[in-house]
Parts: sequence; C-alpha cells; structure tokens
Amino acid sequence: MLDIIAFGAHPDDVELAMGGTIISLVEKGFKVGIVDLTQGELSSRGTLEMRKKETEKSSKILGIHFRENLKLKDGNIELNHHSIKKIVEIIRKYQPKIVFAPYFIDRHPDHEITAQLIKQASFYSGLRNYLTKSKSLKPYRPSKIFYFMQTYPFEPSFIYDISPYFELKMEAVLSFSSQFYNPKSKEPETFISRPEFLNYLKARAEFYGFQIGKQYGEPFYCEEKIEFDFGTYLKK
Repeated sequence: MLDIIAFGAHPDDVELAMGGTIISLVEKGFKVGIVDLTQGELSSRGTLEMRKKETEKSSKILGIHFRENLKLKDGNIELNHHSIKKIVEIIRKYQPKIVFAPYFIDRHPDHEITAQLIKQASFYSGLRNYLTKSKSLKPYRPSKIFYFMQTYPFEPSFIYDISPYFELKMEAVLSFSSQFYNPKSKEPETFISRPEFLNYLKARAEFYGFQIGKQYGEPFYCEEKIEFDFGTYLKK
C-alpha cells in the first residue's frame, strides 16, 4: 500500500510539476509512488535508453518507494477502457489515499487526456462490478485527486511550501539532462530545452511561494472542497 501516487504522461512530468512536494512527503514518512503513462518515445531529444536511466536517477533523488511505466503510446494516449483498466489495477493494487494528476487544461494533449484517465479510473476503481484482468484486486477509491500545474496556470486550491526542497527538486529535474538546455547539444530545440525554461521554473516556484509567505511553492487544484483546520494555525 502507498499513501500517494502521482501520475504523469511522460517521465519528468511529475518532477517538473511537484518534485519538491514529493521529496517533502517522503521525508515526512509517507509512502509515495510515481506512474508514468508513456516512455516519452516521441521526444525530440534523447533516446528511450537515456530516458530510462534518467528516470532511475531521478527516482533515487526523490526517494520514492515505487515507480512504474504503463508503456501507453506517447502522443496517442487514448481515453478508453483498456487504458483506464491498467490504471484501475494500479490503484487497486497500491490503494493510495491521494492521487495526483496533470491539470486538465494544458498545451500538451497527452497531459489533458491523462487527467481524464486518472479521474475516470479513480472513480471506476471503487465500483465492485468494474472488472479487470486481476480479479483478486478488491474495489478501492482514493479519497482525493489533486491536479498539478504543467504549462497553463490555474488558480490554486492550495500551495505547498517546498522551500527546503527546491534545490533537491531541481537536481531531480536535471537528472533528465537530455531534455534540457545544453549548449553542446546538436539535438533540436524544444519548449523545455530553451535556456529560459529553467529560469521560468524557478520564477514560478518563487511566485507561488511568495503568495504563502515562503521562498518556493508548488500549486495544486482540487475540484472538490477541501476541509480547513484552524488547529493547524492556532497550534503554531
């Protein structure tokens, strides 16, 4: 069993969006896993072998307890029951209390479809009569889905303080060295390989951190209302 599973469309999606949050949660003793839906095989830079090694390196930095790749087709993730059932089996097997997914409006179609897949799978996973190949797995539904920010901004439901973990988050992100700026690289320039992208990533963390009076923060959205406990603040 895991406390948390973060689902991303591609290796590095989760690191970029919520790497600091994951490091913090692991340090606090929670069991955290990551599931990448594709291998990122359509990436303009790097190779599958490189991406695999980079993913392993990043996972060690994050300290996560589990990581799996569902090997759906990059650029062709489909919202169908074949894909949903693969995710349902993950949810039923590990029974996470909370799942994270990409925000459902984004520049990359794979991110949007991943959000829909996670929402539907989280619901169907709790239905007794929704059957999968692994019949021994019992129905189970996570208590919450939280969406993380990728490209397009949203008004957050909450912001998580990652100030003590930002540098380590960036170390995990830069484990995917094939994807980011390298003046010696002769591979095609992409949206995230421009030198400005890493500056943007830091600026965004500073922007959301400032909103909660911290140095760095990561924003999240929830479609449901979230309970607020005054005790958390009154005990300080």
